[in-house]
Amino acid sequence: MPIVSPRPPKLHRILERDGLAIDYCAGQGADLVISFSSIGHDPSRLPPPEFVASATGHRAQGTPRPALFVMDHHRRWGNAPEFSTSLRDAFAYAQTQGPVRHVTAMGLSMGAYCALIATQILPVQAVLAFGPQSSLQQAATGCAHWLDWIAPLKEPRWPVAPQPPATCHTVLAHGLEDDLVQARGFGLHSSCDHLLFPTQSHASLVPHLKARGCLAGLVTALIAGDRRRLLRILQAAGGLRRKTEDIAPPAA
Repeated sequence: MPIVSPRPPKLHRILERDGLAIDYCAGQGADLVISFSSIGHDPSRLPPPEFVASATGHRAQGTPRPALFVMDHHRRWGNAPEFSTSLRDAFAYAQTQGPVRHVTAMGLSMGAYCALIATQILPVQAVLAFGPQSSLQQAATGCAHWLDWIAPLKEPRWPVAPQPPATCHTVLAHGLEDDLVQARGFGLHSSCDHLLFPTQSHASLVPHLKARGCLAGLVTALIAGDRRRLLRILQAAGGLRRKTEDIAPPAA
């Protein structure tokens, strides 16, 4: 009997505001995931929604979980004047569709930076941040491509990635081949797990985890508060748990 691939979950646009766009996936359950898009590859177009399958828990059988997908045509790293209001409006919409018990924010690169900012705006209980920059200044000096988007932000509201509250379980993951400086910009605290991948880069980390089938399990473990399983998944994929403030560069 042939294997039939499940249809992707349906997203519909619930908000458009000065370059910001937010899509919603209707689903079952009280666990809401908010995925923030990275810069993307085509600067002339709105970045596509990211982590759709893992955010919605999309499977061959069963209904998806509710999820929001946040995209910014102007790539303002969460510093758009309407960013906070738009997030609150989208969250309020999700609450009209059903009760929301647990909120997880996730993203890659610029999207990970925005996910950390979201903890200062919404009642986020967990964050999964792949390759987040620790500050806009470091991001601008580290990548000329990012500088094109950061330079116009003269007085950014969030020049530094905020530390989520102690009640939020934060998971950071960095590929040390080229993200060592960014990784060092984050401090350690009791509610944060920081995983370092010596043989991965900023660009290769998420494809590496996706190829190993890790992403869905990471989101599920994070929502369930299963810290042991989450660490087991990341460490099996080559991640080393950071235990000191100093991060050594990967061995040559």
